[in-house]
Amino acid sequence: MKMTATGSPATMGDQRRIQQLREIDLPAYMLLPGDPDRVDIMASQWQDATVVTLPRAYKAAVGIYRGVRIGAMSTAIGAPSLENVFTDLARLGVHTFIRVGTCGTLHADIETGSLIINDASVRLDGTTHFYARPEFPATASHEATLALSDSAAALGHPFWIGTGCTAGSFLTGQGRPALNGFMSKHSETVLEEMASLGVLNFEMEAASLLTFARIFGFRAGVVCSVIANRRTGVWAESGGVAKACMTGAEALVRLSQWDEQRGGHGKAPLVAAHIAASA
Repeated sequence: MKMTATGSPATMGDQRRIQQLREIDLPAYMLLPGDPDRVDIMASQWQDATVVTLPRAYKAAVGIYRGVRIGAMSTAIGAPSLENVFTDLARLGVHTFIRVGTCGTLHADIETGSLIINDASVRLDGTTHFYARPEFPATASHEATLALSDSAAALGHPFWIGTGCTAGSFLTGQGRPALNGFMSKHSETVLEEMASLGVLNFEMEAASLLTFARIFGFRAGVVCSVIANRRTGVWAESGGVAKACMTGAEALVRLSQWDEQRGGHGKAPLVAAHIAASA
């Protein structure tokens, strides 16, 4: 059987999205929200922003935030969709990715509207197991995590740092009842299992982004606004989405400044002197 050549349309996927992204000249520093409407929130916080609607309901934006050119692109829901977006952006020269998501916390004392910065994530996403064995870690760049925590603190936003869990399902994968109250063996135990391990939150994309970035040598971090508390039963946006968007933009500015101090992204390990020089 003749194999399809690498780089052909059949292996590269939908080229309409790639072409439109080329036309807006993406920067190397990008925010990745799941919801396309969150791209509009981000663009409203920037200057000289351009927003474009892409095939299959994706949305992207470019603009200036505090003198740094940054961008955003929605990833839709779940790891398979993020896989496509990440791959497209990496092919177009993006090297820094910050997921700006929403999540449900597993702990009663974490209020809705606060932020969770995931420095690692449990890989229950399903997709990354086609890339690496289950023991391979989904870990954030320490640079991105520091930039996010420093940004949240400077903005005065309440935040937590720790491990999250990325599920390949919104319902049974996160311990919620499905149609007709159906609960699988997994869904009956997963919430308590994750909480007992100190996991802070459930969401659906972080582990895939962190795994892909680690495998392919890129920089990635995660900040999520808490919209659900699985212990108290509260579901409320509580202003957290705008806080997460601003925190992500601030983090990209810091990363850009730190890169400038060391002669460019990846030119040297980040040390305290680079951070101090950019202050």
